[in-house]
Amino acid sequence: MSRSEPPPGPPWDAPFDDAPFAFVDLEMTGLDPERDRVCEACIVRTTGQRVDAELESLVLPDTRLGGNAAIHGLDADALAGAPSFAELSPRVSELLSGAIVVAHAADYDTSFLRAELARAGAPYAPAGVLDTLPLSRRCFALPSHRLSALAESLPLSLPRPHRAGDDARATMELFFRIAEILRPATPRDLFHVRIGERHARPDVLARALAAVDERVVVRVRYRPARRAIEDLAMVLTDVRTDKDPPRILGYMHLGRGRRELRADRILAICEAEDRGA
Repeated sequence: MSRSEPPPGPPWDAPFDDAPFAFVDLEMTGLDPERDRVCEACIVRTTGQRVDAELESLVLPDTRLGGNAAIHGLDADALAGAPSFAELSPRVSELLSGAIVVAHAADYDTSFLRAELARAGAPYAPAGVLDTLPLSRRCFALPSHRLSALAESLPLSLPRPHRAGDDARATMELFFRIAEILRPATPRDLFHVRIGERHARPDVLARALAAVDERVVVRVRYRPARRAIEDLAMVLTDVRTDKDPPRILGYMHLGRGRRELRADRILAICEAEDRGA
């Protein structure tokens, strides 16, 4: 996923519940977007959590079938009579246009989308990409973050792993489960969720600074390394942006114990009376 800051304005700065998302999953004949082809596609376009439109179809490759049939089960007989990607490309472009693409291990799907649309002479015009793989790693202390493993652990609805429709809908369910934890005001906040980069989300720092000024009890959702989420009722006293990563200092509301938290591991800061925090 590109680290270039998304352009200002919608959809990245729209209220999260009003933002357009396109949940994408593709099944391919192999691993190389230049030599291999898409053989099944699903795109679910939403406004927030409301589904607006979708496409789910088998796709007849215009070249070799490759070796991935052992994974998804889509052999020549299964694909006989399916439309080509070129035939589907106007609808694919329409569903992607202006939306933020959301996919699991997104680089793989987006590289094939770009290649297939380029071959079809169709535009690839999403507003950007969010990847549920690093978002999941930030939120959940689990041994595996493969989509099928997450479906078992969380759980998610995934009746047929490695089929585009079920994978896309499981990705959508995962994404909104993550949003419940991270509480993004806008999609841009999720763009700033990173793994292994010591990067603190600007929205988290802003909320921490506001809490320091107000000296009110807040609920801090925090995930230490290799441990499950902690919900902490705290009074915040300082934000140390001179440290790398920044640190949030405060004391526990009950017991008065001092805490120093890495800002990049804070998932959300909410008012204490908000029981969803």
